[in-house]
Amino acid sequence: MKLNQENNSGSQVMKEKLFVVKIGGALIDDDVLLNEFLTQFSEIEGKKILVHGGGKLANILAEKLGVTQQMINGRRITDKDTLDIVTMVYAGNINKNIVAKLQHKDCDAIGLSGADANVIQATKRNHPEIDFGFVGDIEKGSVNRKLISGLLQMNLIPVFSAITHDKKGNLFNTNADTIASVIAQALSEEYDVELLFCFDKEGVLEDVDHPETLIKKVSEKDFYTLKEEGKLHKGILPKLENALGAVKNNVNKVFLMKETRLKNHIENHHEGTEICL
Repeated sequence: MKLNQENNSGSQVMKEKLFVVKIGGALIDDDVLLNEFLTQFSEIEGKKILVHGGGKLANILAEKLGVTQQMINGRRITDKDTLDIVTMVYAGNINKNIVAKLQHKDCDAIGLSGADANVIQATKRNHPEIDFGFVGDIEKGSVNRKLISGLLQMNLIPVFSAITHDKKGNLFNTNADTIASVIAQALSEEYDVELLFCFDKEGVLEDVDHPETLIKKVSEKDFYTLKEEGKLHKGILPKLENALGAVKNNVNKVFLMKETRLKNHIENHHEGTEICL
């Protein structure tokens, strides 16, 4: 709980704690690690939301179907055939398997894409030089905050895949880090939100191959310095950009941390890298 919201009379009222947790593909690809992580996630008391990425399954299926995958600067070009594949894999196979595993752990989870109940509405990415295809961009206002809050009040645990829509009948592939960030931003109006990006590194590292070089706090100024010095690998950039977007939009706490340390972080509040202004 946190005393940081005023009611109509001007007095302070408590915001209920909410964890928004994002996991990536490397974890999803490892059944043992995923199960261990979901056990830790299931033990978080109170309100929580899980956002997941895609893993290797989409690429494996694309290869089997003969659908060539094109990447530009680490970002997938999503043509119609690729959209069909990622929708089947992200919103179907991966999402429902995670929901089933959480149900096994007595977590009443509900799997969602952005199209379900119009919960996340995107716009097609408009890039001056590159046509990314069916890739959607979102912002804080894209999220149906009242609907998500309603699910939380019903003691359901929303599990979001990286698929959104435009309310014109089109689905979009959307960055899962961005989905986690904008959900956290939208819900921060009502909850005391802590956003956790969980992945296969200890946090932000000065040297990506050496976990002992963990940086405990990164500000916006630190981010640009590290970026200019070439110390940030491509995979960490979208996480940091979305983490900074969250802290700029009233998300109370944001951390980048190793997925195996979730339980310890919840109990002791000191794992990984904290992102601050």
